[in-house]
Amino acid sequence: MTVKGLISAFTQQEDLNFLLTNRIPRAALTRFMGWFSKIENPLVRDASIACWKLFSDLDLSEAKKTEFRSLHDCFTRELKPGLRPAVADPAIIASPSDAIIGAHGRIADTELFQIKGAPYSLLDLIGDPALVEQHRNGRFVTLRLTSSMYHRFHAPADLTIDKVTFIHGDVWNVNPIALKRVERLFCKNERAVLRTRLASGEALTLVPVAAILVASIRLHFLDVTLNAQSRGPVDFPCEAHVKKGDELGWFEHGSTIIVLASDNFEFCDNVAEGTRIKCGEPLLRKPVM
Repeated sequence: MTVKGLISAFTQQEDLNFLLTNRIPRAALTRFMGWFSKIENPLVRDASIACWKLFSDLDLSEAKKTEFRSLHDCFTRELKPGLRPAVADPAIIASPSDAIIGAHGRIADTELFQIKGAPYSLLDLIGDPALVEQHRNGRFVTLRLTSSMYHRFHAPADLTIDKVTFIHGDVWNVNPIALKRVERLFCKNERAVLRTRLASGEALTLVPVAAILVASIRLHFLDVTLNAQSRGPVDFPCEAHVKKGDELGWFEHGSTIIVLASDNFEFCDNVAEGTRIKCGEPLLRKPVM
């Protein structure tokens, strides 16, 4: 077995993984990572990226740049043009990011689940009763970004973004091991609620959820960085119009995006729990009448 394989097997032991990624000063470590990742020193940068490659399947062959100023610069890397085209069909909602598909399905009245048998409330997640009504009995899908993935996320359709609500919270790990052990985890972590409308007027809500080592969430259309210093809940009203595939922002490490749609959408055939999806690939669609 390779060194990387041994490390992977070691860290996938559930008790050890949970201990290493959660039973630590999560907020302090996240703040430290935000500072450390921005150090523009070649020795620090090269050692950090080499360590990252050892612990993950990091592949930089798609990156637009071949040299990075810092670990942060590598985390938030852009891709070569044309590598993530959004599906053209206007009836299809595209994936906003590269991800592993997690829990997804029908919202049971106003209840979702983070894994089978672990429900949580839509109101606890997004905090707005009026928005909850727009997604009652709708559809949800959980998209988990690993640390090595492309960290930027894009508009899944032509959208109008009406408001962003930042909700201050914890920074639990969002991997499957933590999701099995921490009840209502997504409702406890820092998150941003992006309230958007499709051209048809239907609500489509994106909820980027921060996690341990995620120093911040950056949104271009607000020109603001959301992190632990942004005490919430705080609302950022806006009226941003974006086209399908436009870049919305980025995480500064891996995390999760929860996509909420209305009840007249269904999942595309490629959507299955545990499978990888790329930004721009089909996610949800309106059924043919």
